[in-house]
Amino acid sequence: VQLVESGGGLVQAGGSLRLSCAASQNPFIINGMGWYRQTPGSQRELVAAIAMDGSQMTRYSDSVKGRFTISRDGDKNTIYLQMNSLKPEDSAVYYCYVDQERRTWGQGTLVTVSS
Repeated sequence: VQLVESGGGLVQAGGSLRLSCAASQNPFIINGMGWYRQTPGSQRELVAAIAMDGSQMTRYSDSVKGRFTISRDGDKNTIYLQMNSLKPEDSAVYYCYVDQERRTWGQGTLVTVSS
């Protein structure tokens, strides 16, 4: 499977960005998808995740709850991350992942929030 991410960029604090991640078609069932982020010198941390089954269960890190929303288009194997009220500390490289028989990562997209 291949992942194509888009939507990163530069935004002022308080602004919004929308990330998207599309998984290529393949014969394996997608169990879940989500986003991590990473800053230089830090470990990659979970931002948001969504189940790709009928439950569509979501989970978020405490730092983004109430500001970020993850959603999906199951027909297109695509997920979105709507990021509102962005803060400078949200600046990071955001990585999409897909869970099938193993986890596959996207190439990452840079989000920079200026103060």
